[in-house]
Amino acid sequence: MFDLVDSLKKSKKTSPAVEQEKISTVLFYQTAECEELVLEAYRFDGIAPPAVVKNTAVDITEHVRHSDIEVVIVELNNSDDVSGDAERISHLLPNHASVIVIGSEDAISTIRNLKAIGFYYLFWPITKQELIDFVRSVSENRKQNSHRGPGQNRRAKYISIVGAKGGVGSTFITAEMSYQLSAHKKSSCLVVDQNHTTGDLDIMMGIRDYERRKVQKGEIANINESFAQSMVFQQNSLLSVLSLSSETLDDLTLLEYSNSVVDYLAADVNFVIEDRSASVAFGLEADRFVSLCDVIVLVMSASVSSVRDAARMRDKIRRHNTSESLRLILVMNHIMPEKSETITKEDAEIFLKQPIDVDIPFCEMLSTYILDNKRIAKTSLKAAKPLRQLTSIILGEKSKVAPKKRSLFSFGS
Repeated sequence: MFDLVDSLKKSKKTSPAVEQEKISTVLFYQTAECEELVLEAYRFDGIAPPAVVKNTAVDITEHVRHSDIEVVIVELNNSDDVSGDAERISHLLPNHASVIVIGSEDAISTIRNLKAIGFYYLFWPITKQELIDFVRSVSENRKQNSHRGPGQNRRAKYISIVGAKGGVGSTFITAEMSYQLSAHKKSSCLVVDQNHTTGDLDIMMGIRDYERRKVQKGEIANINESFAQSMVFQQNSLLSVLSLSSETLDDLTLLEYSNSVVDYLAADVNFVIEDRSASVAFGLEADRFVSLCDVIVLVMSASVSSVRDAARMRDKIRRHNTSESLRLILVMNHIMPEKSETITKEDAEIFLKQPIDVDIPFCEMLSTYILDNKRIAKTSLKAAKPLRQLTSIILGEKSKVAPKKRSLFSFGS
């Protein structure tokens, strides 16, 4: 006799479950309207809903370090400068994720600027279908390893800390910069030691018992991603160091080798920070760093010879530069007490015919703090604030101007 109930039970057991489409997404929203539209669009098309987080720097920092995130949607409808604000948060976003910016700024320049930093742009208002079609298109490009679309242009920001001459503190500034970007700004950083024979980068960064990776001639032809990763010292999850040396390769060959290793590693970090404390020793013509850099920090001390070398280096950089977006930041690092210095900051600015962007004062206790493995930018020393200021300038953060104190006699002026 046919048992209908038993037949239904068997049918239920053998029916394959319908898997929900999944595009691993996080939405950083500013308005309830955008949040609601994105969630409804994903639900309507049967896609697993995205993680939803308020668009603040703190929240972005906490939610984007997951390796399984495919798509990041950033709402900037409340922004007065969409491309500027997108640029300011770009260092918080992992390079492996595709980024879609939603904004209400209707300008070709906005699309162009976002494309330059590797972000997609959707003009608000949009329909649910437009959103889902766009997200699926971005996801499909990822699966096919397509070289089309702005997401393929995303790479690490290159920052070179260049010493006008040896001993002006470029290694110190490199170490402090890497700490602030990784520990404070939560950005992934690769520090590259381009001084291949001497230098104290390991001491400045608080790395104990570290030796440079030695390179042999035969290894030059065998560089791949796995080998490049093996050459790096991982200080923590957001901070790694590449420091090479060789007994058989000359400086120029080792520099080119180091650059090749960096090429394999740059896609996985937000920043590549190069310490070029001995950069005067080799010609800029022999290196590609001017064309690769997004920011060059030129460090000088308060001495006539250092300022003169800085002027020559600046002019050389300008001659070799072909990019309108390259930023050159001048830093004066006072390595001696004021009474021992041979030139003032004001004198240097007159000679250079331009202002010095960051002025780091002399601190007698600096060496003691460094040997105790303390980060200067985190202390109350006089050098801490200018170091933090340098990081803000590099990130393009808006300066916080203290409100003027009102006089008793201002009468509402």
